Amino acid sequence: MNPDNRSTASLSQMDYLDVKNLAQTGEGTYLEFKRTIPSAYKIAREIAAFANTNGGTLLIGVDDDQSLVGVLGYQEEEFLLKKAAQELCEPTVDIVIEIVHFGERDLLVIKVPEVSNKPVFVEGEDEDTVFMREEDRNKVASKELIKIIEKRNSDEGITFEYGPDEQKLFRYLNEYGEITVDKFAQLVDVPRAKASGTLVNLVSADILNLFRKDNVDYFTYS
Repeated sequence: MNPDNRSTASLSQMDYLDVKNLAQTGEGTYLEFKRTIPSAYKIAREIAAFANTNGGTLLIGVDDDQSLVGVLGYQEEEFLLKKAAQELCEPTVDIVIEIVHFGERDLLVIKVPEVSNKPVFVEGEDEDTVFMREEDRNKVASKELIKIIEKRNSDEGITFEYGPDEQKLFRYLNEYGEITVDKFAQLVDVPRAKASGTLVNLVSADILNLFRKDNVDYFTYS
């Protein structure tokens, strides 16, 4: 599927002063800005991360120092944005593209909604990836987090057993407070895939929490 060549961009109710004030708040959980769009793939990561988290706004034509520089004509940027949202994001993300005139240049305000059909994958050459927004960065979601998102957005019920493995897990958490998939697999002497499935089910049932530190997933009591 090719992105529709017809423009869907609309004139924003914001003016350049509104964009300037917004940019000066700095990048964060809900805001990202770029001077230009480097590629459809890179902007797809931004779109997917917002869509998988709480939604957000992309500003195009804003430099790293928060100054407004604009772009000469928005058509190329619009094409890349639509390709990113429609072709590289699966499922597609319904972004809204708004234009703010800035002298002879344009600023783009892209509103990205949080989607209900999570997770949104970004198509890559080797594999599809899920990105999440964490403060002012996009982080790659682990396989465990992806499974948790899928379970929480599924109509199927979540079940788990309270057996010897779970008993060992809870005793370990009572003593140490947190555990990784590899440590749990070692603790109960099961394959990593089975240990992962148990922890994913417990997080999906809101019995455990998952947090990421130094690119490692840790599981704690909810």
